Amino acid sequence: MTFMRPRPRGYSTTPPVVMTLIGINLFTYLLQSRLPGRLELAFALWPPGEAMVYGTRVGFELWQLLTYGFLHGGPAHLFFNLFALWMFGIQIENIWGSRSFLFYFLVCVAGAAVTQLVVLSLQGGYYPTIGASGGVFGILLAFGMMFPNQRIMLLFPPIPMKAKYLVIGYGVLELTLGVSGAQSGVAHFAHLGGMLFGILLIQYWRGRFPFGQGRPGG
Repeated sequence: MTFMRPRPRGYSTTPPVVMTLIGINLFTYLLQSRLPGRLELAFALWPPGEAMVYGTRVGFELWQLLTYGFLHGGPAHLFFNLFALWMFGIQIENIWGSRSFLFYFLVCVAGAAVTQLVVLSLQGGYYPTIGASGGVFGILLAFGMMFPNQRIMLLFPPIPMKAKYLVIGYGVLELTLGVSGAQSGVAHFAHLGGMLFGILLIQYWRGRFPFGQGRPGG
């Protein structure tokens, strides 16, 4: 997908946080390919409790709330997450600034992890979660709120669509797939959790809560 709007003067297509996150994810994926399964045992998001996986005891650790977001399950998983991170993240970082953008992204990643853990506890499943999708969906949500009427040219199908409709469509799709279980192996509720925590943080920055205060989201 591509944007259909001129970019303002001073706009950077390589903002530091977005490029650093892309670099970290690429480096981590390289390590994953060199050490198959090793990083996942320690840094994927595991549910509370313990289990033996390939002779190694695994279980939830606090750092996994963030580290799982830098692991990926394959080249396609990695590519689409990093492409979306760059495509939408550069717009948000240019407006909010690098520090606020990084904080927002990490909150969405952690929020997606918390949501996934809650869902797993209700479903009774015990399997790891990896991928930056929770943070990416949070960025997509932010983009839709900041630029609701900006038109985006989709690749499949090749039609223009306003950002707000794209965000709503993704949200409905993820909820439908998550509830129906039609697409197994994908953490749909983690994606929704990234969007949920993203909108809560933006509303906090906009002063929409009694304890809110003005921040870049306004």
